[in-house]
Amino acid sequence: MVKLTKTGHPPFTLYSIETGRFQLDGGAMFGVVPKTLWSRHIESDDKNRITMAMRCLLITSDATGRTYLIDNGSGHKFDEKFSSIYGFDYEHSTLEGSLKQQGFSTADITDVIFSHLHFDHCGGTTRLNEEGHLEHVFPNARYWVVKSHWETAMDPNARERSSFFPENLVPISDSGRLNLVEPGHVYEEGLTNMVMNGHTIGQQLPVIHLNDKRLIFVADLLPTHIHIPLPWIMGYDMYPATTLEEKEDFLAGCSNGKTFLFFEHDADCEVGTIVKEGKNYRIGQKLTLGDI
Repeated sequence: MVKLTKTGHPPFTLYSIETGRFQLDGGAMFGVVPKTLWSRHIESDDKNRITMAMRCLLITSDATGRTYLIDNGSGHKFDEKFSSIYGFDYEHSTLEGSLKQQGFSTADITDVIFSHLHFDHCGGTTRLNEEGHLEHVFPNARYWVVKSHWETAMDPNARERSSFFPENLVPISDSGRLNLVEPGHVYEEGLTNMVMNGHTIGQQLPVIHLNDKRLIFVADLLPTHIHIPLPWIMGYDMYPATTLEEKEDFLAGCSNGKTFLFFEHDADCEVGTIVKEGKNYRIGQKLTLGDI
């Protein structure tokens, strides 16, 4: 069982939710960065795959009574071949198991905020019932997606199409609970978003304001702390030059000692701070939610 963490900063309480792990090609994860460099920081298996977390963030608000879940992992709807390719591992953590460990059920979730709709971020929205039919995992939740990203997911280009699964998106569309938002959306006082367009058009990074601090769910802008150096950009990014510009602006605003980054895919680092050295940036402290 993976250790889960939490922290309280009224009116919010934040909980880590581990939904499982999977494996992605190391070369694809680090783009033009050669293996001789990235392999110093992370191990790969005999298929050149590195282990990735699927870590979500649950937020309760005493001010509004809402219970937000940011992303929900991959789900379990894959066939054997697909599961083997990506090495999905749910032995030590699952979405529903982590929710239960933190004292919640799927019915408690009032709002699911999607950073974006690639399969490893939204696949937990639905599951197959005993009859093999799709059903919603969160019966009481509203869904939140950036409008430009929803439009992208509905009409993706040939390169990105394989990341959007109809069995994930159609139920969201048909639910009657989909809400489309713009950059700078305010979910409630203290919970906002910022939007990036390099990895995919309209990826939102939820920002939780904790008195004089803030925690940012960095999703696939910085999938791991190893991706902090500016040129270390995933081969999966649709617009890498845009990612480079976005990272530089983003990191410049994070090296103030009061900004904490929540890493979704980093198997070894849950939360981190940013340190600027000259024109470059690196991880500062490696933390958990409980350290904030």
